[in-house]
Amino acid sequence: MRCPFCGAQDTRVVDSRLSQEGDQVRRRRECGECRERFTTYEAAELNMPRVVKSDGSRQPFREEKLRAGMLRALEKRPVPSDLVEAAITRIKKRLLATGEREVPSRQVGEYVMNELSQLDDVAYVRFASVYRRFEDVNQFREVIDRLEHEFEADTESRGRQADAFDA
Repeated sequence: MRCPFCGAQDTRVVDSRLSQEGDQVRRRRECGECRERFTTYEAAELNMPRVVKSDGSRQPFREEKLRAGMLRALEKRPVPSDLVEAAITRIKKRLLATGEREVPSRQVGEYVMNELSQLDDVAYVRFASVYRRFEDVNQFREVIDRLEHEFEADTESRGRQADAFDA
């Protein structure tokens, strides 16, 4: 590994640790020439499937595009960036788990909506409105009504669990 400070080839690993997700190795290195320390990350290079667009065109999967779409939906929402990165990692793992060389863009969009629904309801509605091309306010209302119903069902379920715990 070349030193980013002086360009020397002689660097040594001082410390290695797994990242939180366990899919990367974080290495602290020290340059043998200038003694500066720096961090590198090592990850397995995986071949992501190609994305088949609705018009039939095919393009490589681009993590930057996935991240940009999610961040646009999450703009000004109180969601920590580490949760966003974890969601992106889960989407990539699901795409790899298909074992397919190509996946429809609709499938990627569904994975994104699933993750956004877990992160933030407002971001989910934002993304869904663009992704599903909402044409009028009734389509927004349907999604919001469904979210409210799911929230109420989840709240009732938690209440029953708390009652059972208190008994």
